[in-house]
Amino acid sequence: MTDAVATHPESTESTESTESAESVRGVEGAEGVEARLERHRVELTGYCYRMLGSPFEAEDAVQETMVRAWRSFGTFEGRAALRSWLYRIATNVCLDMLGGSRRRARPMDLSSPVSHGVPLPETLPEATWISPVPDGRVVPEGGDPAEVAVARESVRLAFVAALQHLPPRQRAVLILREVLAWRASEVAELLGTTVASVNSALQRARATLAAREVADTVTVTSLDAELAALLARYVDAFEAYDMDALTALLHEDATLSMPPYGLWLRGQADIRGWLLGRGIDCRGSRLLPVTANGTPAFAQYRRDPSGGGHRPWALQVIEITDGRIGGLSAFLDADRLFPLFGLPPHLGE
Repeated sequence: MTDAVATHPESTESTESTESAESVRGVEGAEGVEARLERHRVELTGYCYRMLGSPFEAEDAVQETMVRAWRSFGTFEGRAALRSWLYRIATNVCLDMLGGSRRRARPMDLSSPVSHGVPLPETLPEATWISPVPDGRVVPEGGDPAEVAVARESVRLAFVAALQHLPPRQRAVLILREVLAWRASEVAELLGTTVASVNSALQRARATLAAREVADTVTVTSLDAELAALLARYVDAFEAYDMDALTALLHEDATLSMPPYGLWLRGQADIRGWLLGRGIDCRGSRLLPVTANGTPAFAQYRRDPSGGGHRPWALQVIEITDGRIGGLSAFLDADRLFPLFGLPPHLGE
């Protein structure tokens, strides 16, 4: 065994493998094979999202995983649990896609906060950013409530951003061990390495994450009436563009970021100044509630001066700590994010 990911049957596409896969499909039926694979799509997407930081790349990775699994199903033959086999394929796909040290980030990971009066910088490429994901794509429905809670906690933006500071293999080890609760021996077999190597990688990964000081934020499963009322007040204040009411809901050191712009702001005064200055076109917006990354979120529609009504503008992910809003992440890639979240392309008056 070495520390490199081992070569596994899923990458073999010989005539013998193809014929064997065809014979399995003949016995089980193509629909039966597809159904068995599809049962794992959501949890695999969650795994790949944590690894890659992008819902679009995660879906690509899972689709490639399904294709490889389909092609190699005849070589699988039940020698291991299907779920473990699929995770092995997905891990290889993600490590290939990561290609070394490339990582996505949030604006807070790239620069210091700025004043609300600074000019807008050039936008940065999409591949720079952690992108939000709908809960339904990455959190399996039903199951053990504790496991669902862990799934939501581990797709929070801050946690996924912290994961990106880990080398890809450490990232895989930490997710498999800490999030999915795999045994060290299972992870070692998946990665083609030793238990000692897995334990060492986990220890280093934990130290890195501890240094990032990822704060606890409210997830959807922990929303109560008081927090639901907080979100309702936020919607009322934002849609009325009542800055006194809105800033009263924010922590004093709350943050506002707007990918694909690299700048970000900290503090009630700068957030207020931005919304009344360069962000003044947000006046008159409407908000629709959604859930992203295990936390409350809103689809923001701005007024459409050309066509009337309101057009997609931003996906706002809200971070709540200690009963107030600690972070607003407004993702401006509406053309891709709104269809991903199943949101309408236009709102009337």
